[in-house]
Amino acid sequence: MLRFQTNPFPGMNPWLEGYWGDLHTTLTTYTRDFLQKRLPQDLKARVETYLAVELPDDTPNDHRRMSPDVHVVEEHGPGFPKPDAGAIVMAEPVRIRRVLPPRKLRYVKIVDVKDDRRVVTAIEFLSPANKTSKSGRDQYEQKQRELLDAEVNLVEIDFLRSGSWVIAAPENNAPANCREPYRISAVRANDSQICEMYPATFSSPLPTIRIPLRDTDDDVGLPLQQLVDQAYENGGYDDIDYSKPATPPLTEAAQEWAMKYLKSL
Repeated sequence: MLRFQTNPFPGMNPWLEGYWGDLHTTLTTYTRDFLQKRLPQDLKARVETYLAVELPDDTPNDHRRMSPDVHVVEEHGPGFPKPDAGAIVMAEPVRIRRVLPPRKLRYVKIVDVKDDRRVVTAIEFLSPANKTSKSGRDQYEQKQRELLDAEVNLVEIDFLRSGSWVIAAPENNAPANCREPYRISAVRANDSQICEMYPATFSSPLPTIRIPLRDTDDDVGLPLQQLVDQAYENGGYDDIDYSKPATPPLTEAAQEWAMKYLKSL
């Protein structure tokens, strides 16, 4: 086994992607808490919840699956009567849940308490539900458009290697070092034709990114590496066995680099 008490990677930890439900909630909360102490007094950071509606790409709209993951739940009883002696014995089916309850996703919004609680900035840590199906992408991109049309600063942090490109920054215009393995983008309300991007990887420290506020305010720095390291330690991820592949798997070159690096520690 190969285990570490603290985050062994200098940047994002690709093994943490397999625990995204917990990590997403943690990073969103830590971001809210970190910014709260550094905002102007009339701005407040809040965690907002919305429901992710996701359909498999080949499923008609009247058959909804409201979650990014498929869960199989074996349920017995009170169901099938015991057959009478001599009757044909039928196999017992495994019953699974066809429609899942809505998956709650969260993002941070910064509101102006002196301007009717107007949303100034939205900060989104992307989830599989935003990236892995057409319905999920459509839902997220609609939310994205609504925020930008409302002249809200939009900061998007994509720490998931799998799934489609959905951040506001156009993929074709992004520099190669900002495309993979992770993506960070910010669009300012006062200049929505420009996207600010940051390189993000697991082989070098994550950046402290600029969080835009109102035109009259200075940007606030958000130290992503500090938040990821804190989430690792507080989440008890010292039980991760790095001798097993990450989920999703790394590329062959990245896996070779990661194992060489981890064994050197």
